[in-house]
Amino acid sequence: MSRLFGIETEYGIVVEGLSANEWIRESMAVVRNHTGKSVGGWNYRSEDPRKDMRGFTVQHLSMNPDDAKFDAPGAPRLSREEERSDRVLENGARFYNDHGHPEYATPECRSLRDLVAHDRAGEKIVYEAAQRRASEIGKKVSIYKNNTDFHGSSYGMHESYLTRRDIPVEKLIAGLLPFLTTRQIYAGAGKVGIENETGSPKAVYQLSQRADFFSVEASVDTLHNRPIVNTRDEPHSAPSKYRRLHVICGDANMSEYATALKVGTTSLLLSLIEEDALPEVRLAHPVQAVKQISRDISLRKVVELEDGGTITAIDLQEILFDAARTRFSGLDEDSDWTLSAWGSTLISLRKDPISLSDRLDWVSKYKLLNAFREEEGLEWSDDYLQSLDLAYHDLNPDEGLYQGLEQAGEMRRLFTETRIEAAIACPPANTRAYIRGLFVQRFGSSIRSIGWNGIAFSYQGEDFQFDMNTLVEENVELLNEELSAAVNLDDIVSMLKKNPSEGAN
Repeated sequence: MSRLFGIETEYGIVVEGLSANEWIRESMAVVRNHTGKSVGGWNYRSEDPRKDMRGFTVQHLSMNPDDAKFDAPGAPRLSREEERSDRVLENGARFYNDHGHPEYATPECRSLRDLVAHDRAGEKIVYEAAQRRASEIGKKVSIYKNNTDFHGSSYGMHESYLTRRDIPVEKLIAGLLPFLTTRQIYAGAGKVGIENETGSPKAVYQLSQRADFFSVEASVDTLHNRPIVNTRDEPHSAPSKYRRLHVICGDANMSEYATALKVGTTSLLLSLIEEDALPEVRLAHPVQAVKQISRDISLRKVVELEDGGTITAIDLQEILFDAARTRFSGLDEDSDWTLSAWGSTLISLRKDPISLSDRLDWVSKYKLLNAFREEEGLEWSDDYLQSLDLAYHDLNPDEGLYQGLEQAGEMRRLFTETRIEAAIACPPANTRAYIRGLFVQRFGSSIRSIGWNGIAFSYQGEDFQFDMNTLVEENVELLNEELSAAVNLDDIVSMLKKNPSEGAN
């Protein structure tokens, strides 16, 4: 999969004895309690969340009116830099506060194994920073890798995929809608109850935590009036050649297998679109379908097609899988792993979904909660089941239900804890994230600002800009090897002056 991708996860936070309007301050404090090597000074100049890939810029983004209830009364207005409390870490990742949630954005990765390892590294980084904050204030700080507070507020897990700029936006949206609407049958994290709807039944277990919160097919918004396909146009790369597809409709997975499958299938789907090999399947009402599919764990629900027919989510996914298998079988290790996992997962979902309880979050959680529910004689509407739902996502190794399953060997792993620990300190060696991590590790005091696509630094009273926009399409391993041999900034500056075409000016 010759594609850069990454994951941004907003973590839920609860601080014992404090009200919700104090959690924004606590989220900032958690970020500031990261003790590994890091630098601040995030470069916001290349970011414009109002710019739409369809060729226009909206005047303002939709804001959830309920967010105001979390503002601390009389609190002074903070600058963006103060509120975000940005830290760029030695592994090339970004750690910051986003609307009262500690958020960890992985470094750019080229392999599924690297991406999942860095996603798991983020869990450890956020949890350990939270425990240091807990020691500071003498209160319990709980961190959850989930997507809802069960009071109508949702926070996201966003995926980013580098895509070609020359693909028409309408074609991209049309191809993504049926896939993202149905992907939840293996990528959903599971959820007790329904939110965001007046009079909706509570006695429901559904596939996805996020499905309740989407109201339009495509838009640039992320906080309110959320779309299935987000059309934000922030490429973080050479804008004439690339887009960054910003996927906001997915759940935060605890399972390594589910995370890899979610990203791998999405990457192959994008390749089908780019190669004009995607089957023509169109849903009549994607927003309605995403909710219908999520609320039917039998997986037999049919949804309407644009041509007047009907289809199940499994049938639609099998059509896309067959096209990907025909086109990409034998292409590379990641493609073959994804195709194998995709195909076997669809077969198991059709025959016996419970057999996937060691791989898929929604199945694992359902099996755990349903056994308790039946033993205690509870209905799905019982509030205690929502508390157990939340506990599944608790990162505390002594209290989290998923953590317990993993420790008992009941969840399928992709690699060892040693590999995850390595990702805490080491950026991927074959992406531009390596350069970001190297600067943080060795030359942090010289950095003036830093971002996804560049590093500004000072050397002997002179300003330099390491432009990484051009380092997304080529194999940068040789450049990274050359930079790794640098003893000091003298060597870096000498190389930049000698080879200004290699991403620097």
